[in-house]
Amino acid sequence: MNLSIDEQLDLLERGAVDVLSHDDLKKKLVRSQETGKPLKVKAGFDPTAPDLHIGHTVLIQKMKHFQELGHEIYFLIGDFTGMIGDPTGKSDTRKPLTQNDVARNAESYKEQIFKILDPAKTRIVFNSEWLGKLTSYDLVELASQLTVARMLEREDFKIRFENERPISIHEFLYPLIQGYDSVALKADVELGGTDQRFNLLMGRDLQRTWGQEPQVVITMPLLEGLDGVEKMSKSLGNYIGITESADDIYGKILSVSDTLMFRYYDLLSNLSMDEIDNLSRDMENGLLHPKEVKKGLARELTARYHSSDAALKAEANFEKVFKHHGLPEDIPVHTVTNAQQGIWLPRLMQDAGLVQSNSEARRLITQQAVSLDGERISDKDYTVMPDSEVLLKVGKRRFCRVCFE
Repeated sequence: MNLSIDEQLDLLERGAVDVLSHDDLKKKLVRSQETGKPLKVKAGFDPTAPDLHIGHTVLIQKMKHFQELGHEIYFLIGDFTGMIGDPTGKSDTRKPLTQNDVARNAESYKEQIFKILDPAKTRIVFNSEWLGKLTSYDLVELASQLTVARMLEREDFKIRFENERPISIHEFLYPLIQGYDSVALKADVELGGTDQRFNLLMGRDLQRTWGQEPQVVITMPLLEGLDGVEKMSKSLGNYIGITESADDIYGKILSVSDTLMFRYYDLLSNLSMDEIDNLSRDMENGLLHPKEVKKGLARELTARYHSSDAALKAEANFEKVFKHHGLPEDIPVHTVTNAQQGIWLPRLMQDAGLVQSNSEARRLITQQAVSLDGERISDKDYTVMPDSEVLLKVGKRRFCRVCFE
């Protein structure tokens, strides 16, 4: 990308909530351009779950912007901090991850992020590389950099303290250790969600203590989920997973509101702001139907996590199922053997890959989102008796032909 400094700032600050500070970022960009030395840009992810959703990709998309401008990208996997448990936003002490959890989830992250970032230009680092080498003396010195009063400025700690809920000593270490990551990497820029502001600023403070130039902090908003209200979360069921099927990604994006659609465009799309503004204006003027604008976003994001062909096929399937009330092509087949006494429906749904857990299956059944051969099932203890073949449908977009042998 051959952009002026002002054009670079417009791209890098697009969608950001805080840039601390704009002037510092401009100085760093000018110096980088004059010296030919790229900036070191980091963002940390604790591997708390194996799958990412598109809410996580707001930060990754911003990393891509820096990458396109030629800067060094450090995707930091918090394998050490993950075993402490990030206390951010938690009303109770968070359960730490095991080493096996961290290793498994980290491998999954590495596969998923390269759907957005260029693997040849991305450095994946684990903070155990330097944090695991700190001695007890080093930790005491690090802990001496912060007072309890300063730590209680954090809203979540403050609330827990006032409500007399436990705060473990190791939780106080979390922002210090995250801040030390910036010292270890000598980061020029750190990206994070708005809920990480305190921790990100800690990196600036510690860099000053270690005689380094403070990093620029850029905070990005927490993306609302499909309901348009709550933060996107798997536990709330309002998420779009980037490992989901093309049909699911496409269909879920078409389900968002017109207002939320443009927030997704702003934070996730590769279209320029001028192109997005043109879409918004044409929609307001009646030149484009909102659904057509939404379909463009659905195609773009589905293609990003699958392929252009898969996106077009998902669009065709969506039109066939919802507009023409037909069935999608290539419905997967799941074969059940040795089930003479039948099979519990939640187990069948999980075995067929339509849900991730029995609890999710039971919830969907209770919500009457499951049908067999067109008949809705509301009994979460329902047993599917063997037949030659039944059509299992979950929600609006998930289908499976179940064959019994």
